[in-house]
Amino acid sequence: MTTRDSDTRAADSADAGGPPHRAARLARPSARPHGQWKIDGTAPLNANEEWKQVDDGLAVRERIETVYAQGGFSSIDPTDLHGRFRVWGLYTQRRPGIDGGRTASLEPHELEDAFFMLRVRIDGGQLTTEQLRVIAGISQEFGRDTADLTDRQNIQLHWIEVESMPEIWRRLEAVGLGTTEACGDVPRVILGSPVAGISATELIDPTPQIEQIQSRFIGDPTLANLPRKFKSAITGHPSQDVVHEINDVAFVAVEHPDLGIGYDLWVGGGLSTAPRLGERLGAFVSADRVSEVWHGVAQIFRDYGYRRLRNKARLKFLLSEWGAEKFRRVLQDEYLGYALPDGPAAPKPASAGDHVGIHRQKDGRFYIGVTPIVGRVSGPTLAKLADLIETHGSTRLRTTPHQKLVILDIPEDRVPSLVAGLDELGLSARPSLIRRGTIACTGIEFCKLAIVETKGHATRAVLELEERLARVEVPHRLSLHVNGCPNSCARIQTADIGLKGQLVTIDGEQVPGYQVHLGGGLASQDREEAGLGRTVRGLKVAADGIADYVERVVTRFVAERDVAADETFAQWAHRADEEALV
Repeated sequence: MTTRDSDTRAADSADAGGPPHRAARLARPSARPHGQWKIDGTAPLNANEEWKQVDDGLAVRERIETVYAQGGFSSIDPTDLHGRFRVWGLYTQRRPGIDGGRTASLEPHELEDAFFMLRVRIDGGQLTTEQLRVIAGISQEFGRDTADLTDRQNIQLHWIEVESMPEIWRRLEAVGLGTTEACGDVPRVILGSPVAGISATELIDPTPQIEQIQSRFIGDPTLANLPRKFKSAITGHPSQDVVHEINDVAFVAVEHPDLGIGYDLWVGGGLSTAPRLGERLGAFVSADRVSEVWHGVAQIFRDYGYRRLRNKARLKFLLSEWGAEKFRRVLQDEYLGYALPDGPAAPKPASAGDHVGIHRQKDGRFYIGVTPIVGRVSGPTLAKLADLIETHGSTRLRTTPHQKLVILDIPEDRVPSLVAGLDELGLSARPSLIRRGTIACTGIEFCKLAIVETKGHATRAVLELEERLARVEVPHRLSLHVNGCPNSCARIQTADIGLKGQLVTIDGEQVPGYQVHLGGGLASQDREEAGLGRTVRGLKVAADGIADYVERVVTRFVAERDVAADETFAQWAHRADEEALV
């Protein structure tokens, strides 16, 4: 998720759209090459880079439609299956019955089933009820009713067979949706403010910038072989509602004292096993230059990103080596051809970034943010939701980076009826603090990397904690993030309470459980500044003990917090003695 000064010949080659010529190299102090194209040349240094150079993945769709859809799962070339399919949003899912203790010891083909997770790409989270109904229909007809809202504003379906993909693509693309570059070493979905264009407090609507990047660069062959995934976020809302600190590139709305409203540029954020928050480059980007600046950062990643080792192939590692000053200089000198003006930082958010609840739009109508438990919905639920929204006079909704949904454009007199209907679907506009703040990754149910189940454990914990904490006056929102492995798809290091799935020893017995991270948070989560959570040596929780632990630590927080200072959970967790956290 995460080096050198300029070289004219290499820059010319990169700007032309292809890999820089191997002759255009610079000396480096390290004896071991990182696989940076502009320094080390383009010769692949591992098997993953080899197959990407043969065919980066965009072309595999034709084979899926003309060969594999006819021949079935057994006809799929292994390299296509485990590599190129990802570019079209397809991962093989975990075969049922394989426990978490075997995750690291089995080969991919031993872990996988003959079914796929399919990720529907939703840039900016923007959906119509027609599009939602199509996704619901695909879920019901091809995906055994599965549907999960992700924390990247996508919707994921499961149990998809390769034979169904031509028809699924036909249906999605007929309503303006798709799966192009939803996964893989490519530019992933572009996060956008869920209330773009409708919020009364918005500084700028980022929709035109998102659409320009999407139309110009998604599916662009020159960006289809990046070192690893490339995550982007753009928001014009003062709540900074796109978790910008953990994206490879992000644009956060800000008002410049001389140049007006534009964006503050961030780069190099990412979590996983080596978390690193992004950094401001101190540069102001006007709205009309967002797409070209985005393209410049993406090209830097392509040309200078580390490719030899997959676990060091995110942009955050390059930023760590270069620093923000050099990164900005290379961006300006080699890729933009002009200097970006200096700009101010955006002020600390004064409101929540998940948009849950009932809010007035700038046109007088209302948007309503709702919370399914841990992002789990279903095809039938989505179909009923589309009908419900339309009967209340709207055709628009948004997904969020917090596994939530926001329904737009509701007339004031229809709000109570809609809220009641949403409650019947399990989509609460007035959720408990713990339901509102809990997210969970896919977990062992479908994911080949997972060690522990997540959605079910988190759901049971939420329901128990709603009863146990009903009489506890928790003064601030609490975030509980549950992840099935160390890779942090559920952003465990940036939660008040983050749980990382692993096998743990409890009373001498090895059982599924979690390592605990405490006190993390991002700008939109009641934090003075973004920060990663702390760990306490030996602090682990059994998978069926989430509610017990959360009740215990939250009760201690309420009892011990500095009320006069309005201390948050994160602040308390970082100052508290370890004994208070176990």
